[in-house]
Amino acid sequence: MSKLRVESFTISIDGFGAGPNQNLENPLGVGGTDLHPWLVPTRTFQRTLFGADGGTTGIDDDFAARGFKNVGAWILGRNMFGPIRGPWPDMSWKGWWGDNPPYHTPVFVLTHHPRESIAMDGGTTFHFVTDGIVGALERAKDAANGLDVRVGGGAATIRQYLRAGLIDEMHIAISPILLGSGERLFSDLDMLSLGYHCAEHVSSPNATHVVFKKKA
Repeated sequence: MSKLRVESFTISIDGFGAGPNQNLENPLGVGGTDLHPWLVPTRTFQRTLFGADGGTTGIDDDFAARGFKNVGAWILGRNMFGPIRGPWPDMSWKGWWGDNPPYHTPVFVLTHHPRESIAMDGGTTFHFVTDGIVGALERAKDAANGLDVRVGGGAATIRQYLRAGLIDEMHIAISPILLGSGERLFSDLDMLSLGYHCAEHVSSPNATHVVFKKKA
């Protein structure tokens, strides 16, 4: 049965999944790139993002790699697609990742502003969904054809799916830094009351990996 998963979403020790003031120069907000020293050097990241050989192996790479297994579609919040707010001024912005994004599946972007789908190299097609998180999930599951759907973020999008009890499994990496401000992942969430429990936790020198699962 298809699952809705969050994978490799990184937060700081003080709970922020992105820094403040996202813009073109700071895709993850100010200081947000400091969250990911556990991920960027891994073999999975280097291969997926840059098509490069090599990279680190071990705990961090194991978690990065399993995040791509059995995934047939993605869901992204509008801010994960780009820094543009409000109506689309034109169709020139096609994401942060260049002509060949790392998804290689259909990707459903939550937005209040309609836009035509964009077919990219490597099998990624961005679809823009204006009817909310449930509509996006229904479309993503159809497109995934029995495989799982991965929610890529950001924090506000993940919170919406958690509040609705729709996420089946969530892996977060806690990076040993403080951001001080930005977007909190667990703001106003009672994970226990929502039916989640900690199913796995393991540490590497660069992060603490925690897996939450929804109780049956």
